[in-house]
Amino acid sequence: MFDSLSDKLSAAFKKFRSKGKLTEADVKAGMREVKLALLEADVNFKVVKEFIKTVTDRAVGAEVLESLVPAQQIIKIVNEELTTLMGGSVSKLTISSKPPTIIMMCGLQGAGKTTHAGKLAGLYKKQGKRPLLVACDVYRPAAIKQLEIVGTQLDIPVFTMGDKVSPVKIATEALKHAEKHGHDMVFIDTAGRLHIDEGMMVELVEIKEKVKPTEILLTIDAMLGQDAVNVAETFNRELDITGVILTKLDGDTRGGAALSVRHVTGKPIKFVGTGEKLDTIEPFHPDRMASRILGMGDMLTLIEKAEQAYDEKKAQELEEKIRSSTFTLDDYLEQFRQIKGMGSMEQLAAMIPGMKPGALKDAQIDEKAMAHMEAIITSMTPKERQKPDIINASRKKRIAAGSGRTVEEVNRLLKQFEQTSKLMKQLSKGAFGMGKKKGKFRLGF
Repeated sequence: MFDSLSDKLSAAFKKFRSKGKLTEADVKAGMREVKLALLEADVNFKVVKEFIKTVTDRAVGAEVLESLVPAQQIIKIVNEELTTLMGGSVSKLTISSKPPTIIMMCGLQGAGKTTHAGKLAGLYKKQGKRPLLVACDVYRPAAIKQLEIVGTQLDIPVFTMGDKVSPVKIATEALKHAEKHGHDMVFIDTAGRLHIDEGMMVELVEIKEKVKPTEILLTIDAMLGQDAVNVAETFNRELDITGVILTKLDGDTRGGAALSVRHVTGKPIKFVGTGEKLDTIEPFHPDRMASRILGMGDMLTLIEKAEQAYDEKKAQELEEKIRSSTFTLDDYLEQFRQIKGMGSMEQLAAMIPGMKPGALKDAQIDEKAMAHMEAIITSMTPKERQKPDIINASRKKRIAAGSGRTVEEVNRLLKQFEQTSKLMKQLSKGAFGMGKKKGKFRLGF
């Protein structure tokens, strides 16, 4: 997302950088380029007009035009105003002082309500909450079943009364169930339509009046472009939403919704969905998103992803194994799993300052190669995984047959493991030496 916008903004800023000093005319000419870039990214026209005026007013001031590096000053202003446009700071979910916290999910059909109800519930389960998912979409075929599947994958209970009971009744009974069974968060998955209609809105208002939700989150498909603004305005007018979840931010989209929705509704974007898996949801940080759009990277999110994938206890065990030269094939596989858990190479690259957005668009951790590696390693005996040196020709044949791979692939994996082990031993000698001086050592991959 934002690749095209980032490229166009970079081209506009290049014109600023090509001149030592800037005149007011230079600034206005450059701002026209920025304006076109935003409009082509499907940002709402009124939003663009106001944004360009604000940036231009600041950029033609003495602070910029008389500075030694005016181009950098302008980029700084654009960064600050983009951050403000998207909400300024991260907006957290409100947690009720008297449980349960009730989250009502709403939006059009296909925007990802059901999946993101699950993603949110899973996110808060990791934080120690006891969530309950509630199936109130009684109209869409298989909607209840879909939520039940999501609940099973996340090990989160789903409250359902079938598709013959009114959604209002289901929602009210779900709250009683939550209070009785100690659930401190309730996520209500409501029905959507292919387009906004009166019947849907009446039902949503009734649910709101009955359960008095702590939060009403509107799920919007980021690929809707201008239509996303119209959807957000209507839902906000009828329900007075408290926040927005932008989905499909990993899609090939121009990104205008993210820059328009907050400004038009006055309600914050609280979360973004960045993939299909149930853990691909992040709190929305306006400042970090602005940095990504301007090609400045997002190291904080990258570090957070690494920390989520990083298991400190396992890392300490790994350190000891490297010290004592007992690094095994099980450890080797575990490190690949941790890297894979951080996301796609394209997403990670976009967070690195100076890395061109989309530079690693086609680079990814090969899922098939990972599966083949796992099949080969798990086809070995525990003793073989601990001591690969004992794997002779007959053992290789057995491992290849058991994993459905070839002997050549088994040989390749063992060679890679051997090379990695040697490299780690070399690196660890220097790293552990430094660790003794500093009093602390941490190893991550």
